[in-house]
Amino acid sequence: MTVQISVRHAHELAMQALRSAGMPQSAAQSCAQALVQAEREGLPSHGLSRLPFYLAQMSTGKVDARAEPSVVVEGAVVRVDACHGLAFAAIDAGLGPAMATARRLGIAALAIGRSHHFGVAGQPVERAAREGLLALALSNAPAAMAPWGGRTPLFGTNPIAFASPRRDAEPVVIDLSLSKVARGKVMLARQAGTPIPAGWAIDSAGIDTTDPQAALAGSMVPMGDAKGAALAMMVELLTAGLTGSHFGFQASSFFDAEGDAPGVAHLLLLIDPQRFGTGYLSHVEALFTAMLAQPGVRLPGQRRIGERQVRSDFIEVPQVLLDRLESCV
Repeated sequence: MTVQISVRHAHELAMQALRSAGMPQSAAQSCAQALVQAEREGLPSHGLSRLPFYLAQMSTGKVDARAEPSVVVEGAVVRVDACHGLAFAAIDAGLGPAMATARRLGIAALAIGRSHHFGVAGQPVERAAREGLLALALSNAPAAMAPWGGRTPLFGTNPIAFASPRRDAEPVVIDLSLSKVARGKVMLARQAGTPIPAGWAIDSAGIDTTDPQAALAGSMVPMGDAKGAALAMMVELLTAGLTGSHFGFQASSFFDAEGDAPGVAHLLLLIDPQRFGTGYLSHVEALFTAMLAQPGVRLPGQRRIGERQVRSDFIEVPQVLLDRLESCV
């Protein structure tokens, strides 16, 4: 059973729960904003359903509720230590300096280490695109996907997102997981007691499964098979490798309160197209126009933007989740 609540109430509930857990106002604001926006975009697997997991991990110290990200700018590199807090405050702390660096130098790399769940990867790249920048985001995650030919997970599902500004139009936003589907969807299926489609995952014996519990004990199937597994390894190297953070197979779960902090990493590359002198915004419209001339084609990210418009005032959440959040405040 789902119930409708206002976006404002959802944000207030998230803020109150996070503040009650000891999170500073600014960090709580970063997290609440990201989770509620995910709900508005029709992505509940990355929305308020994550909050009980975050709160449980704060209660045991697996997540440092009081963490304050540190930021260092050296040339074109912006380094952020998330200090084992949630990722959202670290992203917000680094994105402004990284955008300023990209405008000054033409390009910037924002590297975030000792972090947690990246959230909806399309959100920070869209923010950069709305400021006129091209943006590419990568994140590793706890092991959920085996290398191609294996059956033991070593890589995370490792999202990749990209956004481009447009002239007088909404940005183009590409956001994808390197598994065939995000692992959060399997988590939701397990909670709902429903099967998952064939082809999403294999069990611990390497056999295709529709049982979400067996899938979580096994491995997600990479998007594009061997190609997706290779891309997942690339993400591990560009995130955990560059920041000295945990690789996927070293990172603890985002979904339980036991053990050490996950300590994963993120990398955002920002490019100022104006520095290339090609009239980028005018030039790329030729491609977008050719795409949209074909019936049934839409530009990536437009569905999500449309969902936000539909859910500008109200969202729907499971009653059991609402009850749980209200009990936390």
